Amino acid sequence: MAIPQRADHAAERAAAHPVLQLLERVGYVARGALYAVVGVLALKVATSSAGGQATDLTGALVFLIGNQFGKFVLIVMVVGLAAYAVWGLTRAILDPLHRGSDASGLMARLGFVTSAVSYGAIAFFGLNLLMGTGSAAAGDSTQKTAASLLAHPFGGQLTIIAGIIALGIGIGQLVEAYRATFQNDLKGAEMTPGQRSVVVWLGRYGMAARGVTFLVIGYLLIQAGLYKTASLAHGFGGAFLFLLSQPYGNLVLAIVALGFVALGVHSIACARWMRLMGPSAVASSKTVAV
Repeated sequence: MAIPQRADHAAERAAAHPVLQLLERVGYVARGALYAVVGVLALKVATSSAGGQATDLTGALVFLIGNQFGKFVLIVMVVGLAAYAVWGLTRAILDPLHRGSDASGLMARLGFVTSAVSYGAIAFFGLNLLMGTGSAAAGDSTQKTAASLLAHPFGGQLTIIAGIIALGIGIGQLVEAYRATFQNDLKGAEMTPGQRSVVVWLGRYGMAARGVTFLVIGYLLIQAGLYKTASLAHGFGGAFLFLLSQPYGNLVLAIVALGFVALGVHSIACARWMRLMGPSAVASSKTVAV
């Protein structure tokens, strides 16, 4: 057996370790909790309820740990999100979900890498909080990124490109919401038809809501690039406030906020029914590679 093949098989066996799989499922729960909190807080803003807040996933993490069990919750979230980031790299490199190597498959696997980086960054932020070396006032990471880009000679163009990428992500999310190809990654044999229908609906609704939000983020980034003003760029929180400021903004924001809650519940359901790198997945991956 060639050395690269032995390395691939060793990586597959490591990725299929039961402990890592358990942590990855904890990661789906942690991810779901963040999206649900973002959605609930945004919904309170839309309905003018007390305690509302337009925030992003990092802000949701800060909100979750603001109680007497905060340290325990933070430890679970950091471990889970780190494991979810590893799962993102596993999906990209070993391709257990069989996205393939054509153009669409490579784009999907690139998305897994982006996911790994994003959730890895949140896990790192949480780790800094746990060690007492970070501040709970995270700020708007999208705005910080825009400010960094605009500090360069071609910062305006780079920020516009970042906005176009965000628009592409938003469109991709809307397409995925329509096609619902993620349902092929579920362990359908272990689900009743009703369970499968609900989980797929939650995923579609949630991805559509996230897609709309990324379209707004892309638009705001392009505006920041055109006017070379970082304060015009915003992440989830700023995008929610932008939607709120539009005609029928309260209704639109409520619909999007409920979509984020749906996405959170969908992610928690994935903790139970998502196919990971179990023995069957490894065997299937080898069969496809032949």
